[in-house]
Order: sequence, then structure tokens, then C-alpha cells
Amino acid sequence: MDWHSSEAIKKDITIQSGAAHLKAFLARPDNSLQNPAVVVIHEITGLSDHIKDVCCRLTEEGYVALALDLFSPGHAAVCILRCMAAVRSGKTDHFAVEYLQSALDYLSDQSYVDSVRLGAIGFCMGGNFSLSLACTDSRVKTIAPFYGLTPRELDAAKLCPTVGSYPELDLTRQAGEQLQATLDKTSTAHDIKIYPGSFHCFMNDRLPFLYNDEAAKDSWKRTLDFFDQHLKRADFGLPSPR
Repeated sequence: MDWHSSEAIKKDITIQSGAAHLKAFLARPDNSLQNPAVVVIHEITGLSDHIKDVCCRLTEEGYVALALDLFSPGHAAVCILRCMAAVRSGKTDHFAVEYLQSALDYLSDQSYVDSVRLGAIGFCMGGNFSLSLACTDSRVKTIAPFYGLTPRELDAAKLCPTVGSYPELDLTRQAGEQLQATLDKTSTAHDIKIYPGSFHCFMNDRLPFLYNDEAAKDSWKRTLDFFDQHLKRADFGLPSPR
């Protein structure tokens, strides 16, 4: 099955999660397939052009990509503080995870999504949330945290295949090393890499003082290869998508 498509449908949407209404960006291949889907979770800079670009790049590889604006349900400053408090709490069952589960609900209801093949990619704060989401919702089959802290309440037994990318010159390096050591004790497929000479946000080419071209290209290739194996083409014991 060839999921690759150079054509894409892109639009802004709104997703309801409980009483909250979240703005979101959706990009999907313009085809008649049931495509694997990925929730893209933004960093502290919000639903930025960088995050939308990540969605579009995923769509070029045959994925439906959905990015929530986690700061949109209320006053932005208040939402940011709530998200930061959620990260600091070390928990995996907070309000932001509920928002992300609503994103999974939305994707699962779409005729163009293979609801068996759902993943998540997160950056910084979003990397932390991707780990929390995987521990909370078994629908998530593969995740890719980029330079995010690891939740203290992480349950490694619940983690799905994980490809993580961390910068050497940042405090989140320790989180990457911790995640590597934790996953090494399990049978869960994983690929964790620390990038020498790189700083926080090395994937964000809108931040030239932090962007690291070598690390960005290599980590993206590793992520795509890992998702191809463990999400797109994995045998989950169910019929292949149409």
C-alpha cells in the first residue's frame, strides 16, 4: 500500500473536549485511503507555523496530522500556566491529556483515518504530553517525544514503541537518558538518541539560534523510519487499510 501523497487538504477546525472548544490545524492526504494518523503536540510557543509545517511534512508521508492549540480554550497566559503546572506535576492524567484524547476521538471518527494506527509526536512540553498520552490511552501505538521532560508517574509497562530525540546541551538530555534506561528494562521497541552539540528546540527552523540542521534532519528521518515500521506498516492483527 502506497500512502505517500504530494497532495494535501489543510484546514483550521475546532474540536470540543468537555466544555472546552479547542482550535486545531488538520492536514491530510487527498486520497481515498484510510490513512494512519498522528497527533502533533506543540511546545510553549503554541500552535505555530513550525508545528503546522510538521503536520504538512507528515501528510507528505501519507499521514493525517492534527495539532491542537492547547492555549485556545481560554486566556492564553492562563492556559500556558496550566500546561506548565501539568508538566511540573509529573502526572499522566491531567486536563491536557484529556484534550489530546479528544483529538484521538476526532481522528477515530473520520472516514479517512485508520483508527487502529494512531500515533503522537510532541515537542518540549508536547514531548512530555506525548509520553503521558501513551501511558493513558492504549489507542496510541507509536510516539516521538522531542526534548521533553519525562513524567514522574510514567508507567513504562504501558508505553508503546517510542522514538525519542534529545539535545546534548540542554537539561532534557537527562530526561532522554532516563527514558532510555527505563525502556531498556522493557520489551518495548525504542530508539532514543542524544544529539551532540545541539540545544533545545533544535528541530525548529524558525529559531535559527537554536536550530541544528544535522540533528533536525537525522531525527526526522529516524522518526519517519520508526513510524513507518511501528505504526504505518505494523501488523496489529487487523485487516490492512483500504
